[in-house]
Amino acid sequence: MKVTPLGIPEVLLIEPKVFGDVRGYFLETYHTERYAAAGIPGPFVQDNMSRSCRGTLRGLHMQNPRPQGKLVQVVDGEVFDVAVDVRVGSPSFGQWVSAILSARDHRQLYIPPGFAHGFCVLSDHALFAYKCTDLYCPEYERGVAWNDPDLAIPWPVENPLVSDKDKKHLPLAKIDPALLPSWKGQV
Repeated sequence: MKVTPLGIPEVLLIEPKVFGDVRGYFLETYHTERYAAAGIPGPFVQDNMSRSCRGTLRGLHMQNPRPQGKLVQVVDGEVFDVAVDVRVGSPSFGQWVSAILSARDHRQLYIPPGFAHGFCVLSDHALFAYKCTDLYCPEYERGVAWNDPDLAIPWPVENPLVSDKDKKHLPLAKIDPALLPSWKGQV
């Protein structure tokens, strides 16, 4: 597999080896030792999956305390995936990176704990799967406004379908820093 750090070095783009022939293909979507050697420590304790239609925008989600690292991939369809550094004190606080993930290329994105995450669906539908490093805790669920003008994320959809809950998230600058994760000083 090929692992490439994005503009925020802790966020990693993973391109697995795909073995294909006339029958189809095979690939490993996770291997504890190989992923740990590539800088993706785990452990992963929960797997999630969502199915969404074209134009759906989910995010920007995070959890604090008990922030979740995520290993995300698209099983069917295509998405524009975004990770925003919301770790107070981080040199890249308020910066974001993105990648197009699709079932065609099998790429994955590792988003470490302390980042807000979101995606929008570019295909007719998308089946989105992700592994998490901590369990979902509704009482610690937080979010950042997907359309935060300071972040200026160029979402590639007009008039996205956004949940009522996601519409209520505040811009990052208006969130009490005590509700955000802290940077631990490691890059």
